[in-house]
Amino acid sequence: MDSVSQLALGAAVGLAVMGRRTARWKAALWGGIAGTLPDLDVLIDFGDAVRNMTYHRSASHALLYLSLAAPLLAAIVTRVHGETGLFRRWWLALWLALVTHPLLDAMTVYGTQLALPFTDHPFGMGSIFIIDPLYTLPLLVGIAAALGSRRVDRLHWNAAGLVLSTVYLGWSVVAQQQALAVARESLAAQGVAVQQLMATPTAFNTVLWRIVAVSPEAHWEGFYSLLDEGRQIPFDRFDRGQALYEALRDHEPVQRIAWFSKGYFKMQVRDGQVLMSDLRMGQEPFYVFTFRMAQLRSDPVPLARPEQVGSRPDLAEALPWLWRRAWGEPLRPPR
Repeated sequence: MDSVSQLALGAAVGLAVMGRRTARWKAALWGGIAGTLPDLDVLIDFGDAVRNMTYHRSASHALLYLSLAAPLLAAIVTRVHGETGLFRRWWLALWLALVTHPLLDAMTVYGTQLALPFTDHPFGMGSIFIIDPLYTLPLLVGIAAALGSRRVDRLHWNAAGLVLSTVYLGWSVVAQQQALAVARESLAAQGVAVQQLMATPTAFNTVLWRIVAVSPEAHWEGFYSLLDEGRQIPFDRFDRGQALYEALRDHEPVQRIAWFSKGYFKMQVRDGQVLMSDLRMGQEPFYVFTFRMAQLRSDPVPLARPEQVGSRPDLAEALPWLWRRAWGEPLRPPR
C-alpha cells in the first residue's frame, strides 16, 4: 500500500509491542522506519521498466529475509538508545513492523513475493486499493492520541486503531467475495464463459468493485457497487491481442508481464508500436502499467528495452463518475 499507510502501520505496531517499556516516540519512530524499509527497493534500477515493476516487492518483501534482518535492526536500535536489556522486545517489535509491511501489501492486487527464496509467486488478494483512507485514518488517529498525551491509557487508542484497521481489511475480503459471486451470476446469465475472474476495489473505497474476466481471446470489464439495486453487471468485451502475444511470447519482458499479471494482460497496436498492459491496475482504456514491447513491421520486432507508457484517466471526469457510481447510479464508465 501507500507509504503513509505502511509508516502508520509500523509505528502503531511498534507502540503496541513496546508499550510503556520505552519512550513512545522511540517505539513509533523505529516502528515507522521498519514499516517503510521494504519499499526502499524502488530506488534500485533493475535494468528496464518491466524488471523494475516485477522485481519490486520481491526480495525486500520476503518474510524470511525480513525475519533475518529484524535482530540486526534491533541490535542497532538498542545500541543507539542504550537499551540492550530490551533487545528481545525490540526484536519482536521490529520483526512485526517489518513483516506486516509485505502482508499488508499482499492484500492489494499488485503482487508481493512473500515466500522467496522458496517460490517467486506474486501473492495478491486484491481486496483493498493501494490508498484507502478508511484503513489508514484509524491508525493515524490512534498514534496521534497515544503520542499526544502522557496518560498511559492513551495507548489503548493505538490498540483500537490497529483493531479497526484490521477489521476493515477483513471486511474488504467479505465485500470482494460478494462482488465475485454477483459477477459469476451475471456472466453465466449472459452466456459468457471465461477462464479467470477477479474483483478489485476502485480507488479509495471498498464499495465499488471493478470486475475483470479473461478468456484467451478477450477480456470483459464491468463494475458492481454494493449499493446497486440489482445483481446484474453490464460487461464490455475487449480484444486481448492473442496473435500479438503468440508472436512475442518468447520475448523475456513479455514473459515476465504474463507471469506477474497472472494472465490478466492484453496486447494491442498503437501508432506502429506493440503495447502490453497489466489489466489489474487501471480500467479501460487507461492502465498504469502499459509497456512498449515491440515495433510492428511485417512482423513484431521486440525492443531491446521495453518502455513504460502507462496512462491515467482525466480525474475531472473519473472522480465524479466514481462517486456517483459507488452510490449505485447505473452510469457507464468513462472511456
